[in-house]
Amino acid sequence: MALSATDHQRLLRAVDLAQGSLGLSDPNPRVGCVIHGVDGSLAGEGFTQQAGGAHAEVMAMRDAAQAGRSVAGGTAWVSLEPCAHHGRTPPCADALIAAGIARVVVATNDPFPQVAGRGIERLRAAGVEVDLAEPGATTRAAQQLNIGFFSRVLRQRPWVRMKIAASVDGRTALPNGSSQWITSEAARIDGHAWRRRAGAVLTGIGTVLADDPQLDVRLVPTQRQPLRVVVDSGFNTPTSARLLHGGGRVLIAGARELPDRMEALRKAGAEVQRLPDAHGQVDLPALMERLTVDGVNELHIEAGARLNGALLQTGWVDEVLLYLAPKLLGPGRDIARMPALAALSQAQPWHFDQVRTVGADLCIQMRLDGADAFLG
Repeated sequence: MALSATDHQRLLRAVDLAQGSLGLSDPNPRVGCVIHGVDGSLAGEGFTQQAGGAHAEVMAMRDAAQAGRSVAGGTAWVSLEPCAHHGRTPPCADALIAAGIARVVVATNDPFPQVAGRGIERLRAAGVEVDLAEPGATTRAAQQLNIGFFSRVLRQRPWVRMKIAASVDGRTALPNGSSQWITSEAARIDGHAWRRRAGAVLTGIGTVLADDPQLDVRLVPTQRQPLRVVVDSGFNTPTSARLLHGGGRVLIAGARELPDRMEALRKAGAEVQRLPDAHGQVDLPALMERLTVDGVNELHIEAGARLNGALLQTGWVDEVLLYLAPKLLGPGRDIARMPALAALSQAQPWHFDQVRTVGADLCIQMRLDGADAFLG
């Protein structure tokens, strides 16, 4: 049976609440929950906390309890299927059952193997009515908020998003490397909001040496800093680099056996790992595997033309955030260093997912055709 308009409205409210888990819940999914009492009035709302903290359903029930509102006989609208396994916290399905919730409405299934329909089964076995949203805008909203979590679980790799700031003629810097600032402050704030979504922010040694970036989240509030990753075959990252001194974890991924440089970086607080490929460069697939094991759901790329080109050519990039400033710079540095094509038919197939203005700039979100096919 199709859900009512009210069901969809409250599921979308749950998705909105789940935004509160951004910069907080990784590697766990972002989940929101709305509970109304048996009389139809709002009882409680909540969203998933940090890993090991309370999930959305428990937070909503706590909210109701603190307000003196009963949830027994009520309905819970959840943006992701309640968990059914003991992880760092007990199963949310059991908590809903124990609270006497009569009906649960779910925006989308949880793909995690220890859940994957079992949460719904457990609720139904206990006599709870469970309704799952039919495929459509509500389900898509819930999935898109957790696209990295779905990617890591279903594809065993992060969702890779590349951020680029450029002039309308495609220049990311002047020939002398000057790039601050091509785009507006509003675009930079928006870029930090996307950094906050990420489990890791990745750049190359060229960008570290040229710009000395911090790569942390500063322009929007966050309770968790992403892992910062440098692709640095020769371990040339200076121990004075700003990204090593801003707090949070840093990983230097290299290729060559250079014990002195590696030890100096470790003493500066970095995690250091050799991941060589057959050509003496960093093995990008091996790095993606390492980040997957590390629990990175979304990987945010802010790099130069060489690394951008390498990642794009190998098909690792799922999405591009291209901020275009209304400026013409003429000669300068390119967005990505790519080999010449012999025919237009060889071009990678991308599509525009969203286009919006950010301050004085234009933000174009592009996705590689078929990149999100794993969502079904």
